[in-house]
Amino acid sequence: MLLTIDVGNTNTVLGVFDGAQLANSWRIRTDPHATADEMGLLYTGLLGDHHIDGVSVCSTVPAALREIRRMASRKFHDLPTVVVEPGTRTGVPILIDNPKEAGADRIMNTLAAHHLYGGPAIVVDFGTSTNLDVVSERGEFLGGALAPGIEIALDSLASRAAQLRKVELTTPRSVIGKSTVEALQSGMIYGAAGQVDALVRRIRAELGTKATAIATGGLASLVLKESETLDSHEPHLTLIGLRLVFEKNTEAR
Repeated sequence: MLLTIDVGNTNTVLGVFDGAQLANSWRIRTDPHATADEMGLLYTGLLGDHHIDGVSVCSTVPAALREIRRMASRKFHDLPTVVVEPGTRTGVPILIDNPKEAGADRIMNTLAAHHLYGGPAIVVDFGTSTNLDVVSERGEFLGGALAPGIEIALDSLASRAAQLRKVELTTPRSVIGKSTVEALQSGMIYGAAGQVDALVRRIRAELGTKATAIATGGLASLVLKESETLDSHEPHLTLIGLRLVFEKNTEAR
C-alpha cells in the first residue's frame, strides 16, 4: 500500500492507497514544531495494520517537511519515497513567471484534476487559503487566484472587531441573519460562494470556454451546495495527485 502525506498550513491529510483505490485517510492538525520522532509515533499509530510499501509527500510547510524527511528515513528507510519539490518529475508543465513559486499541492491538484476530468479545468481548493488553480486542455498549470480562506477571514474579523466572535461554520437558515451569529455565518458561507462564483466566471471568460470547476479541500463541503459554478467535488484530489506522481517517478526508476 502507498502512504500519501499532504502537509498543509493548517491540517495534514494522510491517505493509504491500495492500487488506485483510497483505502483509508486521516486529517490531523499540522504542527510545524513536531519532531520526526513525534510524527513517527503518530503516523504509525494511525496506520495500524496497513502494510506500507511506498511513501509520497508534498508540503507547504518547510519546517514540517524537514522532519517528515527524517521520519521517513527512519520508519520507512527501505521503501521508495517521493517528495514533491522543484525537479521532481510530475508531468505538469508550469506556465507561470517563476515555476518555483508554485506550491507542490497546487501541482498535485493540477495533475489529479487533468487525470480525472481532462481539461481545461479549474481546481478550487478550500483550505487555509482558497486557491483557484487553472489547468489547460493539455494538463498545464496556467496559474490562478489566491484568496483568504474562510477560517482565516473569520479569525481576522473576530480578532479585529470587539463585538464579533468566532462562530460555528455552518449554513444559516437565511441570507438575512437574525442574529450576530447568523449574520457572520451568512457572510462567511454565502460570501465565499459568491467570491468563488465570480472568480470562476471570470476565469472561464478569459479562457473562452466552460472549464470544469472541481472543489476540494477541507472546507469545500460548506460552500459546494451554495455555489452556482462548482461542477464536481473530489475531497482527496491532492492525495490522488501524490499517488500519480509516485507512480511516474517509481516507474522511471
